[in-house]
Amino acid sequence: MSVSALQRRAREARSWLFDSCFPLWADHGVNEAGLFPEALTMTLDEAEASTTRVRVQARQTYVFSEAWRMGWKRDTAARLVTAGVATLAGPAINAQGLAGRALSTTTGELTDPSFDLYDTAFTLFALAEAARGPGPAEAALAAANRILASLEKEARDSAHGGYAEALPRPSQRAQNPHMHLLEACLSLHAAEPGAGHMDRAEALANLFETKLTAGDQGLLGEVFAPDWSPLPGDAGRVVEPGHQFEWVWLLHAYARARGEAVSPAAERLYTYGLTTLDVDGRAIQSAARGGAPVDASRRVWPQTEALKAHLAMLEARRDERYAAAACRSFDILMDEHLTEDGGWINHFGPDGAVLSSNMPASTGYHVVLAFAELIRVMGA
Repeated sequence: MSVSALQRRAREARSWLFDSCFPLWADHGVNEAGLFPEALTMTLDEAEASTTRVRVQARQTYVFSEAWRMGWKRDTAARLVTAGVATLAGPAINAQGLAGRALSTTTGELTDPSFDLYDTAFTLFALAEAARGPGPAEAALAAANRILASLEKEARDSAHGGYAEALPRPSQRAQNPHMHLLEACLSLHAAEPGAGHMDRAEALANLFETKLTAGDQGLLGEVFAPDWSPLPGDAGRVVEPGHQFEWVWLLHAYARARGEAVSPAAERLYTYGLTTLDVDGRAIQSAARGGAPVDASRRVWPQTEALKAHLAMLEARRDERYAAAACRSFDILMDEHLTEDGGWINHFGPDGAVLSSNMPASTGYHVVLAFAELIRVMGA
């Protein structure tokens, strides 16, 4: 019963994307300079801001690449992706050949050219996704490979593994940008097999196994010392359930791309993540390693990552309990967070009070990817 119920939800996800989400962000989520703005107000106006982050340009380029692949208004989707690639391959790149952080909403020029690994990872991801359709594939992949060459030259940490999260190199390491760099490598491998992207993915997966999960209970840490050793106090004690779930999905994607068994860490992180859900299945922002809530507020993105994790487990094992869990996560998104006009209420407090004042465009990446996975896994 749960699998058939999830099948219906997959069709509902497609309808919401086609009829609400993609039209809203195509019509209201592009400014006069051809950039994707940071956010829309709850009345669907562009939220006032003088800059927009490079990662928003990357995430929205992915959103419309996915829209094109699904068959939504392909001329419109292709136009928006082409514009996104032009920004990510041009004005968004700093003098080091890496992605900067922010662009002027009026001129499109870099206002903050400083390197951030998170922004660069998403730039690579978006270029790879554009190359997989609708393109322009050659230009997108050429830009991605130029960025990768600069990343290796400027930011690789040959002593401890991974890459500098910023330049100058910060005093703490972070897992999150490395997670998204692995995601980008898998997308690049799909777009350009045999080009060495899987080698980089393998090194990042090894970093996950040996360093990022080396703390108590083998859970995923968030921040670390410069040599990737766990930090004392709350920095090492507090984890984010959404990221545990996100790695569950990513480990399954990595194993699928390599044609091998999924890492045992996926089961461990998934089991822990389930212990942090509230009684209705909602994912919270942060928890102690023992499972007790630290920040019991809830945003859209941990719900989407829980959905993706349930789907990954379902695809691997075809067990009804994973389908039932995926149904719960989907219903939480549709009933509480997503709006009929294609937007979202991004943040609720622990008591259910709305904490959002606008709709961040960056959230669309999480929603669209989760729904695309639901549609793929269910064949909808």
